[in-house]
Formats: sequence, C-alpha cells, structure tokens
Amino acid sequence: MSMILNASKIKIILKTLRDRYPLVKTQLEHGTAFQLLIATIMSAQCTDNQVNKVSKNLFEKYPDPETLGHAPLNDIKKIIYSTGFYNNKAKNIKACAIAMLEEYQGIVPEDIDKLVKLPGVGRKTANVVLSAAFGHATIVVDTHVLRISRRLGLTEKTDPVKVEYELMEIIPKMSWSDLSLQLIYFGREICDAKKPLCQICPLFKVCLTKGKGYNFQ
Repeated sequence: MSMILNASKIKIILKTLRDRYPLVKTQLEHGTAFQLLIATIMSAQCTDNQVNKVSKNLFEKYPDPETLGHAPLNDIKKIIYSTGFYNNKAKNIKACAIAMLEEYQGIVPEDIDKLVKLPGVGRKTANVVLSAAFGHATIVVDTHVLRISRRLGLTEKTDPVKVEYELMEIIPKMSWSDLSLQLIYFGREICDAKKPLCQICPLFKVCLTKGKGYNFQ
C-alpha cells in the first residue's frame, strides 16, 4: 500500500471512530492521579467495572500512598481478591505506594521514565496515567488496541511497545489519546477478539482481514 493510501486510510479510521465515539475517557473511576495509578495496576486481566467496585472499597480505606503503603498486605489481598492475580497485584500495589513515598514524596511523577520504575507499572499503565491524569498525548496499547491495529493493517508488530511506537509515527499526535480509548470502546462494542461483528462494522471496508481473521489477535 502506498503512503498516500495509508494516509487516506488513517483519515477514514480516525474520522469513523471520532464520529462514533466523540467523547471518550477512561472508565476507571478515581479521585486522584495516585488512585488512577493503583486502579490501572488492578485492571490487568480484569474488567473496568470490577476494578471500580473493588477500588471504591480500597480507596475508602486507603486513599493515598501513605495509608496504602502502611496497609497490611493481607488486607489489601482480601479487598482486591476478585480482580484476579491478587497476590501479585497486592504486593505491587503496596510496593508502589511505598516507592512513591520514598522516591517521589507521595506525588505521582509526570514522567514516563519515572513511572515505569515503580513496582507493577509498565508503559501501558504509565501512559494511562499520563493521559487521563495529566492530559499528555499518549498511545495506550492494551489488548483491544493491539488486536484492532493489526486487523486494520496499521501494524504487523505483536509487541505492545513496538506497536505503540509504530502508531506514534503514523497517527497525528493530537489524536493519540482519543484513538487509544476509541479503539478500546470499538473493541468492546464491535471488534471482539473471537466474534467480531463484521456485518455491522463501520470500518469493514478498510479492514485488512475483512471478517476472515477472527483469531488475528
């Protein structure tokens, strides 16, 4: 495909998603940047709705780095049990809160290199926080973004970090944050991993797989 066609295709994708989802924001409920950080750590392999139920209880009891850092590990485990992988998540959450206090005076750093040094925080989590809490333009590559970007032919990569950088090269920066969320919305509504609703998909004409790549993850 020529660069001209690529540019045209990208414009179609961006306009279609923008028209369908004009107002997007993270579905993780939070009151502070720190709470968003912790909620995002909990969201791995768990639905946002379930995280919101759990985080409400967690933050009522431990709303900030100081209280969460000093919380009994077993108590954290009990509260977040239903999010899955609770042992590892609880350890990371407590360690993250402690590191925040020791390294950043309890203030969430507005810097990706500093964020990814925190326990349990990878680029995806860091980008969520930078975008939703601080208004930075970022591309968050979760399973929906990875799957749909490949199906649409925007990337052939399978590594989330490589996909992030590749999308940053071809997508206008002003669209980065919204596109990530729009693809997540689109993945939940239309482009399911196993049973995409291709018959009603508004991006079917520009889709690389055109309904044949149901397992094209």
